[in-house]
Order: sequence, then C-alpha cells, then structure tokens
Amino acid sequence: MSSGEITLTAGDAEVTVQPANGCRLGSLRLGDTELLRQGDRYGCFPMVPWCGRIRDGRFRDGAVVHQMPLNAAPHAIHGTARDGKWRTGRVDESSAVFTYDLTDPWPYPGRVSQVVELAEDALTLTMSVETYESTFPAQAGWHPWFNRSLGGDDVRLDFAAAWQEERGSDHLPTGRRIAPRPGPWDDCFGMPEGVDVTLTWPGQLELNVKSREQWVVVYDEQKEAVCVEPQTGPPDGLNSTPRFVTPLEPLETTTTWSWRRL
Repeated sequence: MSSGEITLTAGDAEVTVQPANGCRLGSLRLGDTELLRQGDRYGCFPMVPWCGRIRDGRFRDGAVVHQMPLNAAPHAIHGTARDGKWRTGRVDESSAVFTYDLTDPWPYPGRVSQVVELAEDALTLTMSVETYESTFPAQAGWHPWFNRSLGGDDVRLDFAAAWQEERGSDHLPTGRRIAPRPGPWDDCFGMPEGVDVTLTWPGQLELNVKSREQWVVVYDEQKEAVCVEPQTGPPDGLNSTPRFVTPLEPLETTTTWSWRRL
C-alpha cells in the first residue's frame, strides 16, 4: 500500500499517521480541537530501538561497544525509527498497522511494528520489536507533544510516581532514585504499577495516559506543549537496564490514551 498520510476516524475523533515521517501521529483531533502540537518534528513519534538519550551515543552489548550518531550532542537521542520511512500494512476506518525494518546505523537486523487503534473515546498504540537472527537490547516508547493550551487555561498534569530518576547535569539519570520533586520537569519517573498520568485542560478536556510499563518521562519546559512519554526503560536504559529481544521473545509495549469532555 501507499506510504502516504493515513487518516483514521471513530465518531468525531480523528487521528492522522505519517508513515514516511517516522510513523508519527501528525494530528489527533476531537471535533474541532487539536490535541497535538503541529509541525514535522512534533505530533507523537515512536521512540525505538531506544528511548531518550544514550550517554555519548555508546552502548555495550556483552564485550562489544556500539556507537550511535550524536544527534543530540554529546548524546544520541530517541532511536532511529522516527527518522525512517515506514510501510503501511492493513488499514480500515479506525485502525492501521505499520512496519519498519531496523537498519544502519542500528547494528542489528530486526523489524518494528506499530498498531494504531482509534475509538470514540480512546486511542491505543501498540509497538513490537522482533528479531529473526541476533539477540539484542532494545527499548520502545512514545513521545507525544500535547498542546499546553486548547484555547483556554493551560493543561494541568496529575500523577503519583513512586520515585524520580535523579537527573545529572548531562540530563541523564545518575543511577539514584529520589523522591519525586515538583516541576518544571525533563525527568523520568517510576510507576511500578504502570504508567498513569492525567492531563486536564480546565473546563475542556481530561485525557489519561496509561501503559503497563513502569517508566514515564515528563517534559513541560516548553511554552507550547507538554510531553508524557511512556517507555520500556529509563533514558540510557540500553546501558543501565537492558531488555533483550530474542527470536522467541519480542519486545512488546502498549499505551492507551482515553479522554472525556468536561
């Protein structure tokens, strides 16, 4: 099928997917209300095969050290798939499947799939990373840019984290877990019972981000948008808390965003 923009609908909800632009969601509209910041680098993109920053762009797999491009010097950030062209598979009115073959500069062959499923009151994103050959460490997650304002008061973020990954001056976790601190944030939080973050635009909309994963990065240092990023490990997790993709065990993760009007 074509790699052109795909639009899914359910009731008055509409989501647009851009396979040729890293399979990012370019738009999520509820009626006339756009929830995502617009622009080629915004919307919501999949972070894979790693999430956030890798320190100095290097990660170790056994005795081998791999170097990734320093696209956020001095670090590598957010994986490679967001810069790739994905293929469009099955599409119907409210759901679609997309795939991407991992390639250079990622050193291991593998395939990523993303399933987008829209309902009238929710959006579910599912990602999997598979390998048919080598076992390798990987991470997966999502980086949505939610509009700070929908035309009224600024959004309010509500969540109860068990811990915060202490952030060093290089924006990477130090390895210490600390009590959650007040924002503004560009920080990773631990939620061992699963990610559960509520965004409330007063008098307009409430949106809940959930995932079975236990890590979420919250970023609210920008005037235009806030980010709530469920992911399978913390930043630099390929080095600190690697999860391995094997021919028998893919890496699979899901997030669901549900909403209600206020």
